[in-house]
Amino acid sequence: MALETEHRQLDPGRLYDGTLALLESSDRGFFMVAELEQAGQRQLLGQLMITYEWSDWRNGVFWWIQSVYVDPAWRRQSVFRRMHETVMASAKTSQNVCGVRLYVEASNQAAQAVYRRVGLAPSSYAIFETDFVLARAQDLEDRPNEA
Repeated sequence: MALETEHRQLDPGRLYDGTLALLESSDRGFFMVAELEQAGQRQLLGQLMITYEWSDWRNGVFWWIQSVYVDPAWRRQSVFRRMHETVMASAKTSQNVCGVRLYVEASNQAAQAVYRRVGLAPSSYAIFETDFVLARAQDLEDRPNEA
């Protein structure tokens, strides 16, 4: 997914450990999967991850939709829409959830179009970051002595 959407090569061991850390600690978030069951066999169609951000302004938690992936064979068949509807229904009935947020790679126009179609809107906030793990080539150019 990271390679396809952001052209990033991830460290498999770090990814495995990060996935287990979420699965083993519900206070970090949860995964949602879309599956199709036929003849006793399950096929994974898509997945997303929800993580949490506390908002003191709202005295509640934002659910962040992350790590969205839909199998290429199942894209444009409402898999993400159905997962998003499930997230929204669950978030709206959770007393401490104040909203749902999602970030998307700025150049991923296809994903942005999908997110708009399901009712998500661009935020008035821009995201700034210092990423200690997945530094981009530009980041390394800005810090030549650390490369």
